[in-house]
Amino acid sequence: MQNLLPEPPATLLPAHDEAEAALDAAEKAGGDEAFTQVAADHPTFSAGWAALAARAFAAGQVVTAYAYARTGYHRGLDQLRRSGWKGHGPVPWSHEPNRGFLRCLYVLSRTADAIGEADEAARCAQFLRDCDPAAADALASN
Repeated sequence: MQNLLPEPPATLLPAHDEAEAALDAAEKAGGDEAFTQVAADHPTFSAGWAALAARAFAAGQVVTAYAYARTGYHRGLDQLRRSGWKGHGPVPWSHEPNRGFLRCLYVLSRTADAIGEADEAARCAQFLRDCDPAAADALASN
């Protein structure tokens, strides 16, 4: 059976140039404090939370990574809704400002799995694929 309803339009989050510049500076500095400061100065910026989550996960701090990823995920959901997202539809990886939210969703899936939350891990992995299969593929290949 063919779906006759049109797919909702892609949701494109707005750019946050100041926060992106701060994240770039933190990546150059390389210290945890620099990344923490990005999140403190720009708490609605999911990419800052995603960076913290990825660093914590790589350091074996799974619960901390889970908390960072969940924070960035919820901040991203808020932004998606403000941008017209109705709870479904594409959130393209190709649009750079969407990547922070999508990275948080990816790390949230991985950390949920690591702490034994298999249902949440599967839901987050499916949600990421539903947002954009290219995001799931790109993040899994890193």
